[in-house]
Amino acid sequence: MDREQSSAEQDLRTVDNGPGSRRAAAQRQQMRQDLATAAMELFATQGYEETTVDQIAAAAGVARRTFFRYFRSKEEAIFPDHDDTLVRVADLLASAEPEEHPLDVVCRGIKEVLRMYASTPGVSVARYQLIRQVPALREREIAVVSRYERLFTRYLLGRFDASDSIPPGWQHGGDDDSMLAEVSAAAVVAAHNHVLRRWLRAGGHGDVEAQLDHSFEVIRGTFWATPPSGVRRRGTAVTPSASGNGTLPGDLGVASALSATPGGEVLITVARTDAPLDVVLDSIKAAFNR
Repeated sequence: MDREQSSAEQDLRTVDNGPGSRRAAAQRQQMRQDLATAAMELFATQGYEETTVDQIAAAAGVARRTFFRYFRSKEEAIFPDHDDTLVRVADLLASAEPEEHPLDVVCRGIKEVLRMYASTPGVSVARYQLIRQVPALREREIAVVSRYERLFTRYLLGRFDASDSIPPGWQHGGDDDSMLAEVSAAAVVAAHNHVLRRWLRAGGHGDVEAQLDHSFEVIRGTFWATPPSGVRRRGTAVTPSASGNGTLPGDLGVASALSATPGGEVLITVARTDAPLDVVLDSIKAAFNR
């Protein structure tokens, strides 16, 4: 468990499913939201540096010691939902089917974070504007983001160790496993952050989930040499040669395919790295002339 986890997150892990426990958990969550709302209002009206924990507690109608039961500092009160979301994401990763592509699972996980922001657009936009003005809050946000990256990295490394269903080129126990896991996790988180910031700068308007799905497609095209099992793509597939050794058809290892898209035609060329450049260009020209 990460050192940054708060007592509230630990509570979520230990409560049982009885009605009394669920009610208590709901009350704890409501108090966290009340304290966070009070903090946001005070930061906006009188400034972050000028606001004290005592003032936040008083505005929420509780004692100072109650504040510290839920948050360790006033900057932590700006991010009341991340503990709950981190637990949900961890549960999603743990319950994923082994047949699902690991990067698909990570993409589903980060979408839970996006939905947390999208559920309260007004609050999210106000928080974004405040964070841009206060360096301490920006540092706290970076620390929060790193928790998701570490969670996704651990999940990907676990998939390397436990399953044969891993992306092409990634091998069990390979020297590059840890690097690939970290880079992949960082790419998914960075794509989420880019989409989220763009949506926040637009005032929380627009279909942010659709924008995130588009970013996932870009990542899939970058990190996956072939589509994951069960995923179909448009167009004519470029298949391995009849020898079954995974090489491209043709003596020089160059193949092209035209893939129909809503905007017209897209040319896809696959070539060996040692294929002569003039042969690659001839393959492209021939495909255009079909």
